[in-house]
Amino acid sequence: MPPSPPEPTPVTTEVLRGWQLPEPTGDKNARGSILVIGGSTRTVGAVLLAAEAAMRAGAGKLQVATVSSLAPFVAAALPEALVLGLAETDGGAVSAAAADTVRDLAEGADAVLIGPGMQDQEETQAFGERLLPHLRGPLALDALGLAAVTADEQCLLHLEGRVVLTPNPTEIAHALHRDTDAIADDPARAALDLASRAQATVGLGGTTSWIAAPDGRLWKDESGNAGLGVSGSGDVRAGITGGLLARGADPAQAAVWGAYLHGRAGERLASSVGRLGFLARELPAEVPRALAEVVP
Repeated sequence: MPPSPPEPTPVTTEVLRGWQLPEPTGDKNARGSILVIGGSTRTVGAVLLAAEAAMRAGAGKLQVATVSSLAPFVAAALPEALVLGLAETDGGAVSAAAADTVRDLAEGADAVLIGPGMQDQEETQAFGERLLPHLRGPLALDALGLAAVTADEQCLLHLEGRVVLTPNPTEIAHALHRDTDAIADDPARAALDLASRAQATVGLGGTTSWIAAPDGRLWKDESGNAGLGVSGSGDVRAGITGGLLARGADPAQAAVWGAYLHGRAGERLASSVGRLGFLARELPAEVPRALAEVVP
């Protein structure tokens, strides 16, 4: 029988106030640049959600790389962003070859988020295998952005822990090559296991969020509500996490704060809109207000 997971630290406002986020001053560059890579012709909305959430979390400069056929639309929808069009497959997914196109932008960003809305696991895995070796972090991987980790759990070791993975229970099951029932039985152990194997902080979403650091630290966040179980919600959470990395939070801090801010944004909408029926695109605007509640 494997040893029990360590006792988790509950995420509370008191814990967060004792672990305050960096407060950059000056221009947009001082607040950090975030590059969001993702999307497809079927799911470009995920990039829009993640990108706005990153800015709402405090990043100063926004860059987005997505499929070239929809890049003009993304540029119009995100007037704050520099938008780079990427080569796409016949099925409308980001092509593996696009890793070479986006490399310079990724190497120059203060934080990179890869994954929201990406399609075609084989192509996305190859994209990661071409780009990840050139990155030095901070880095966040979400959804299909974890494909390279699923294929090779040691592909992030050169980043020396400057990574946050933000899987949902199904995605972490794929990454660990386990049945989803096994994840449901012990999500804390699954988060710790992936964190140890990949040497990355893992922010496992779900009804309860579990955040595990590669050094064995564990947090439990119970903020949020059933209304957060809606399309696009995970993209917002990934964007918040990426934005916090860009403004200078360390990976564990970004994952813990990201889980709480996402959950608290849902709680705020539940009180103003209703317990169910609010939309993921309404969450980002609540993030600055949730931040102000913790640190007025």
